[in-house]
Amino acid sequence: MEDKTDALPPVSDFSAWYNEILRRAEIMDVRYPVKGLYVWYPFGFSIRKHTYNMLRSLLDADHQETIFPLLIPDHEFMKEAEHIKGFEEEVYWVTHGGLSELDVKLALRPTSETAIYPMYALWVRSHADLPLKLYQIVNTFRYETKHTRPLIRLREITSFKEAHTVHCTWDEAAGQVEEAIRLYSQFYHSLGVPILVSKRPDWDKFPGADYTIAVDTIMPDGKTLQIGTAHHLGTHFSKTFNITYEDLAGEQQLAYQTCYGISERCIASVISVHGDDTGLVLPPSVAPVQVVIIPIIIGKRKDEVLAAAETLCSELKGLGIRVELDLRDMRPGAKYYHWELHGVPLRLELGPRDIDSGTIVAVDRFKQKQQIGSAAEVPALLEEIQKAITERAEASMEGKIAICTTIEEIRTAVESGVAVASWCGERDCADRIEAETDASLLGRELRGKHAEKVNGNSCVICGREGKGALIGRSY
Repeated sequence: MEDKTDALPPVSDFSAWYNEILRRAEIMDVRYPVKGLYVWYPFGFSIRKHTYNMLRSLLDADHQETIFPLLIPDHEFMKEAEHIKGFEEEVYWVTHGGLSELDVKLALRPTSETAIYPMYALWVRSHADLPLKLYQIVNTFRYETKHTRPLIRLREITSFKEAHTVHCTWDEAAGQVEEAIRLYSQFYHSLGVPILVSKRPDWDKFPGADYTIAVDTIMPDGKTLQIGTAHHLGTHFSKTFNITYEDLAGEQQLAYQTCYGISERCIASVISVHGDDTGLVLPPSVAPVQVVIIPIIIGKRKDEVLAAAETLCSELKGLGIRVELDLRDMRPGAKYYHWELHGVPLRLELGPRDIDSGTIVAVDRFKQKQQIGSAAEVPALLEEIQKAITERAEASMEGKIAICTTIEEIRTAVESGVAVASWCGERDCADRIEAETDASLLGRELRGKHAEKVNGNSCVICGREGKGALIGRSY
């Protein structure tokens, strides 16, 4: 499927690069005949499989996986007015079954609160039932009216991980939000994707939430991509759906809830943050092929080389490494191009000279070459590659973050990245920041070292004491 006759657009032309890499590296096919719906190629789906298996392993420590129906009856969906107002323009409705009009319209879930919480009202009876922590990985549907983009802005989100928890107190729910952010931070560290964590402004929080904590990364063009959210729901939904529990005194109490989600944007971040002008750069943690072996056939020793390559392949599989032995009838250079395009972390070359010297040529995705003595050295090499990919991404993001003290500095910063500046928290000042910079105030109470540089400084608009705010343009 790849086409070597046309050079891959450079990452500096990010939109063109992104569209091409999805096709050439066989991630997603955009030709499905419904706008905003896309098809996973097997290679792309394998990246998804390894990524979501890693996410499952983190959640399964103290969550349980489940699955709820796709269809939500109108009367349940419309119960929570604030929540519905946030989604009313995005809902797909099923109105007919065959040729018969349905008595009750059915919504295709845009998110699952109104599907899950009627059941929670039946399941939760006592404080002994809490905390309840369930999650599912499902498809959701939203009638996206903006420009759709595979993995980033879709009408069918094919891989939405949403967790829904129930607790006895507000503070316990707040602690769960922090636990969700800890899990997400660990997850993205495993992907080598650097993140920024902040609280969404009240006007941009999840509909029906007390507050929303968001996880963002910065794409190659300087725009942010929201790649995770955690919401403290308070008792908004428990009041609506009558989710109560009997406390130790025998009294009925409203439960407190949280929900938190990650979509296939996590894979978009891996593709975008790590990729280069040659193609994908996949961390070993999620690469479908972690190591590719290229036999170098020279002269009359073909059988000997192939036998040695087969042995090497078996040894790597025995170490639990995802390995591919490329025996295609192609020149080595064409094979190199193919596997570099597909982001394989490590290439091993084995020819007659290597057999004679008892060595193997190891070339990482950044084309750094060295000689190793055996398959036993490969796991350590993969760990080094994972670390190098992570450090490279962190350095890249660091170069896109500017600490700003004036509107003029913010205006310059958001042309190629994001700004961190002090903001007092007032909506009027946020509106002025956005109007004067053509950017969005994405988050308040930004966490980490960048916010520490501006916390307590004067608001860039009114001069009152402020806290670190994240300002930029986003997908």
